[in-house]
Amino acid sequence: MPALTSTSLLIHLRRALLILGVLMLAGCAGLNQRGPKPAPPEPDLSELAHEAAARMVAHNPDMTRYSPMIAATFVSIDNLTQSSTFGRISSEIMASALAQQGMQVREVKMRDSMFVEENVGELILSRQIQRLGAQSNARSILMGTYAQGQNYIYVSTRVVRAGDAMVLATADFKLPINNNTLSLLEAQGGW
Repeated sequence: MPALTSTSLLIHLRRALLILGVLMLAGCAGLNQRGPKPAPPEPDLSELAHEAAARMVAHNPDMTRYSPMIAATFVSIDNLTQSSTFGRISSEIMASALAQQGMQVREVKMRDSMFVEENVGELILSRQIQRLGAQSNARSILMGTYAQGQNYIYVSTRVVRAGDAMVLATADFKLPINNNTLSLLEAQGGW
């Protein structure tokens, strides 16, 4: 094996540095093209409600046998006689999502069978579940509660059998608090 001269050693060293420099520039160029990854979009109430409805039906496919269903306004976990725009729209979206999953949803706004308070919505008192089911010819009722935390609103929703208040299906989700959700909580009798 021939001995390397200082000139040939210098040539090999320059080639190695040149290759290393090209590789480093290529790596940096790739980083600049990609840039920082954008943050994933925050889930919205409709998306979360539709996912929750799909989970409810997946866990109890026979739930649709308990149609028709009526929906009550979702209420604050801290005060079951208080709701907000958030509670009313959550109930409406969840009922729509369950209808898309095969539940027959009956629209009912009855003052004698539900506790209806202006700017609050239709609140079902637990002692009225059987009577309400009979009066509206409903076999199940959608109910739910929500709680505001520091960073999230936690929603618990369930479908109960009207005849005996047994829970047929349940799903929970949390929604990040932002200006939109805060305005829904604060509007019309909310927080």
